[in-house]
Amino acid sequence: MTTYIVRRLLVMLPTLLGISLLVFLLVALSPGGVAAALTAGAGGQREGGAAAAALEAYYEERYGLDDPVPIQYLRWLGRVSPIRFGTRDQVTASGDLVRVPRVPRPPLLSERWSAPAAEEAAGEGRGARGAAPVVGVGGSADGSAPPRDADADRAELRIRFRGAERRLAEARAALLGARTELRRALHAYAVSVELPQAIDGGTIREAAFAAHQPRLDRAEWIEAERAGAAARAAHARALAAREDLRLIFAERPWPEAGLPIVPGLLWIAAPDFGVSFIRNRPVIDLVMAALPVTLLLNLLAFPIIYLVAIPSGMLAASRRGSWIDVSLGALFVALWSIPTVWAGVMAVGFLASSHGLGWFPVGGLHANDAAQFAFLPRTGPAGFDRGWLLDALWHVCLPVACLAYGGFAILAKQTRAAMLENIGADYVRTARAKGVPGRAVLLRHVFRNSLIPLITIFVGLFPALLSGSVVVERIFSIPGMGSLAIEAIALRDRELILANTMMIAVVSLAAMLLADILYVVADPRVSYEG
Repeated sequence: MTTYIVRRLLVMLPTLLGISLLVFLLVALSPGGVAAALTAGAGGQREGGAAAAALEAYYEERYGLDDPVPIQYLRWLGRVSPIRFGTRDQVTASGDLVRVPRVPRPPLLSERWSAPAAEEAAGEGRGARGAAPVVGVGGSADGSAPPRDADADRAELRIRFRGAERRLAEARAALLGARTELRRALHAYAVSVELPQAIDGGTIREAAFAAHQPRLDRAEWIEAERAGAAARAAHARALAAREDLRLIFAERPWPEAGLPIVPGLLWIAAPDFGVSFIRNRPVIDLVMAALPVTLLLNLLAFPIIYLVAIPSGMLAASRRGSWIDVSLGALFVALWSIPTVWAGVMAVGFLASSHGLGWFPVGGLHANDAAQFAFLPRTGPAGFDRGWLLDALWHVCLPVACLAYGGFAILAKQTRAAMLENIGADYVRTARAKGVPGRAVLLRHVFRNSLIPLITIFVGLFPALLSGSVVVERIFSIPGMGSLAIEAIALRDRELILANTMMIAVVSLAAMLLADILYVVADPRVSYEG
């Protein structure tokens, strides 16, 4: 069994890769690609300012926006994978990962623009680095001063790193603005000289401009040269700021992340799912906060489904053709036919709303003052206090009911069919001939041999509940994976979408592995050895 589990875990790896690749292709090939957050929803124009520059730098570092989609996927996979290559990241006291950004991309047609301003900017950057040499931890720049306190030196390095990081962000913001101006100038020139092959919507085709002999007397080209020189100078300043940051990073202001396998080449660390730009928090923190909520709803719904559907299916099978069989079948099919959206809205309107019965909370997982509750219910001088636990169960009653009712029909019908298939088997007739009581025949023989199809249903039912919880969580304002996924899709937070997909895929594959293990527990004849 252990060998089989190891084999299944190894098979899960390419399955996860296939799922992640498919979703990444859908994201990358959609309008805006993985960096769709850089564009405004209405006009599609790039947002300006330091925030947009920081976001563009983040996506450029993580994916390489101008690279082909397969290269972008491999870069993302390199961050998500626990096996890493290259220089190790560093971890701040707050747990944030710090790394040196990639080299900023040069502006369009960089070699065509005059270089004096760019060379002057690069010289200023080199002069700034020479005037403020990097001091290593535990010593001075020239080695003549006595060693300083290591903690003081490290604190100074961190301050200087943050300063260099801020200067790089400012330089990238300036570069983003200069690129935008250059793009507009080249677009205006292409329209003025009727060069349609050089523009594709809002995209400038650099190859077409490279093969074009410019009209130097055109005012639009003069403006493009001015914008190009400014963009090249901004690029040089960004390169200089990035080099300053790299030198300070090499002094290791913070502890390095992960564990080294081959120093400088190979190391292992926890998966890095990136940062959500809509929450400005690491994606893994958001997922780890939302995933337990979704799992809680589903783990409460599953026992209810099985405790209702399996006895009902057994009763229907033992009373085949009776009014009980027909009534239970009609009831469960009717419940299965009710859309979850409609059921949730009706539950809120009639059972939870103050205009209805008001028996349940409208939404959320806890009351606003739940932090002051005792954990368990109790009775005190102020009366009955339901406690934190009972308050949570009260809040999840309606969401769990909306998740559970749709699964009754599928599981009950499958239980009935499996039981009827085994009731007519030879071993059942033999047991009855030996005088085994009817209830013992039903439970110990028929039901146990009917478990395999029910476990198979479990594999399909679990992902269905995960997807159904998206609707339920949205209706009842529950901060689970469903609400997180809807928010990520609405605001085009690609990092959050990819992380959600990976987490749901892992949970679904784990459910399949659990089903294989339950096969062996339910039926000793099932064996994976050999």
